[in-house]
Amino acid sequence: MLYIPTIGLEVHAELKTRTKMFCDSLNDSLERRPNVNICPICTGHPGTLPVVNRSAVESIIRVGMAVGGDLPMVSKFDRKNYFYPDIPKAYQISQYDLPLVFGGVLNGVRLTRVHLEEDTARLQHADGDGFGAKLERRVSLVDFNRAGVPLMELVTEPDIKNADEAVAFAKELQLLLRYLGVSDADMEKGQMRVEANVSIRPEVGSKNEDSKLLEKSFAAIGLEGKPVLGTKVEVKNINSFKAVYGAIQYELKRQAEVLEGGGKVIQETRGWDDVNQVTVGQRIKESAHDYRYFPEPDLPPLDLSRLDLKALKISLPELPWEKRARFLKEFGLSATETESLIQDRRAAQFFEEAFSEFKLEHRTPGSREIKLLINYLNTDLRGLLTEKASSWDDSKISPEHFADLIVLISENKITSRSAKDILRRMSESGLDPYAILQTEGLEQVSDAEVLRGMAMGIVAAHPQPVADFKKGKENALQFLVGKAMAELKGKGNPAVLQKVFRELLGQEK
Repeated sequence: MLYIPTIGLEVHAELKTRTKMFCDSLNDSLERRPNVNICPICTGHPGTLPVVNRSAVESIIRVGMAVGGDLPMVSKFDRKNYFYPDIPKAYQISQYDLPLVFGGVLNGVRLTRVHLEEDTARLQHADGDGFGAKLERRVSLVDFNRAGVPLMELVTEPDIKNADEAVAFAKELQLLLRYLGVSDADMEKGQMRVEANVSIRPEVGSKNEDSKLLEKSFAAIGLEGKPVLGTKVEVKNINSFKAVYGAIQYELKRQAEVLEGGGKVIQETRGWDDVNQVTVGQRIKESAHDYRYFPEPDLPPLDLSRLDLKALKISLPELPWEKRARFLKEFGLSATETESLIQDRRAAQFFEEAFSEFKLEHRTPGSREIKLLINYLNTDLRGLLTEKASSWDDSKISPEHFADLIVLISENKITSRSAKDILRRMSESGLDPYAILQTEGLEQVSDAEVLRGMAMGIVAAHPQPVADFKKGKENALQFLVGKAMAELKGKGNPAVLQKVFRELLGQEK
């Protein structure tokens, strides 16, 4: 039987605020020293009272504005009651029926809601020599550094049809959060976690006999053309895009095999085993009423009209999809080139600034210059940043100096080999390429008369390649040009050298 997947995502992202969600403890979930950034509030001591982090609320509202969601004038927090060792209060302060954002669309997927809550603590498990001490048995310790960190939860409608669409959505959300500056959303560091709700249902209307019977059954109960969705299984805490794809693919296959074998898919929570590439049952999936939600008595409702919503709207940067469309139109880039820039907001900014400097100081860059800008930025410049473990902000290479380097290359004043050397000197000294060119004598040699004298000596010293070239072997010409470039330490103009050799060998083209 053919099955139709139905997939929805729940994505959690830790927000970049100075302090935690309901207290003044430092928000640094990556702190490796256990229980450093904690206080009586985030560790759930009796009698303590939470205070809402305004910056976290504004971050969620900006996300909602970016995706075109609806903002209610009144929102509130609720208690989500459940016990687990990493929940110090035995409940989590979250949002239930009045989240900060309703609806919206991202990457073609409808959103149900975006709400705000506090993160849990982190459990650490060890046995043997764990935690630097000899242990007689397996133990679990609780690190409360992460407890109370502001956590965004975004829930989609079940619009996603396959694992590829799920990964594309998660990547676009990560990009949005980074552009807005509300979260680093690094999945490898646990700053963004994905949960996938996966179900399948038999396809109705196919030629399959089972499908025909199913269609008649739906029609008999008034559901013709509206097949009932399959049983939802939640796969929790997926921490990489590769794992998002693998978990959904596996779960779709597993559920189909259960149904084909005459079994019944149960509503449950499963985890992703990244080592064995399988989902593993954890517990029967809870429903909302299992959490016994009720309004948080220690926090009053939020009157969002007291916030400066107009200023928050103005604060939105150019969003990833807006920048993507503009780059394609304005610079004539390919989709691949555009994406290579869009994925890193600072790289895109550097490219635009270098383009503007090129235009201001020299001329409007043509397609060749734009290609050079893109290629040298994506390969050589990024390579130097990676090598030195530097960020765009730390780099000594300014967009203006980078534009000057591209001018030297496009005007054939330096070779590509010299350009790489100059770029490295720029990264070390911060000097402009013209100063380095004069100091180190790296300017390209293009004078045909100067090159002819050298070429004559190479021709005389290598009679066999000369004879091969005259027999029509073009590779022999490259050998001769290579010899000249070696003598010139890479500073010769290859095009002029080829012309000179052809003239000397009587085969000018």
